[in-house]
Amino acid sequence: MWRSVQTWRGIALIGTISAVALWLAASGQLVLYIHPRYVLFTVAMAIVALVLVVAAIAARAVVQRRDALQRPPGSVDLLAAHDGHGHDHAEPHDHDPLPRRRERALGLTAAGVAGLFVLGMVLLPPATLSTATAEQREINATAADVQALDEAQNADAAAVARFTVREWAGILRQTSDLGFFADKPVTDLVGFVSPDADDPENVFYVSRFSITCCAVDAQPLGVPVHLPGWQEQFPVDSWVSVSGEFVSNPSAQSLQPIVIEPSGVEAVEQPREPYLF
Repeated sequence: MWRSVQTWRGIALIGTISAVALWLAASGQLVLYIHPRYVLFTVAMAIVALVLVVAAIAARAVVQRRDALQRPPGSVDLLAAHDGHGHDHAEPHDHDPLPRRRERALGLTAAGVAGLFVLGMVLLPPATLSTATAEQREINATAADVQALDEAQNADAAAVARFTVREWAGILRQTSDLGFFADKPVTDLVGFVSPDADDPENVFYVSRFSITCCAVDAQPLGVPVHLPGWQEQFPVDSWVSVSGEFVSNPSAQSLQPIVIEPSGVEAVEQPREPYLF
């Protein structure tokens, strides 16, 4: 049995992971894990991996059949017999030392953990990153988008209306001059609700994650909104669309100098692509 585990565990895991990747791509959920520009590459590599898995299985079957045909009648496959413990039980069992048993135990444990990981990917529905992840990483730590600030200075109303959390977060990181935000209202800014750590009762962030490669490098971005009692209407991690204007922050606890004073906040469905790329 141990020889069978050693032979097939890698092939089985590669085949399963490749199949899961293709399923995620077909269902449109692969973008929850990687940047869209890598989807085609990932799909191509998964297809190549599956082809190689099939080839490995076929090659193994051919070898076994050839060996069976070449083996003299009445002979015994010594490797199979040893693997099946086909030896004289009168002999002592000191030919299977403790290090070898540990090696087998470690190999089986590793295969089991990898199998559980793959099973979890299949059975558990993919989920987007949430406030729990944002709290582990500093919001707007990488939000300094100089290009967004330059574009906003001369942008017309239509261009400003298309600004996402990425652009507004980058601008707020670079300037707190209220004059800059005159005639630049926020229109239908979509993100998930994340509480402000300093004044969670009155201020929340309209948040999104920005991804460069995959979910591992995702960075949380957010635009603060002053709305006392927001928890009664919008649960944490729920998705909202916010419109309003930037004003000086009325909160005495929050460290954010400028916030959105909302003229409207509506609950919305999570976008098909929840991350910003």
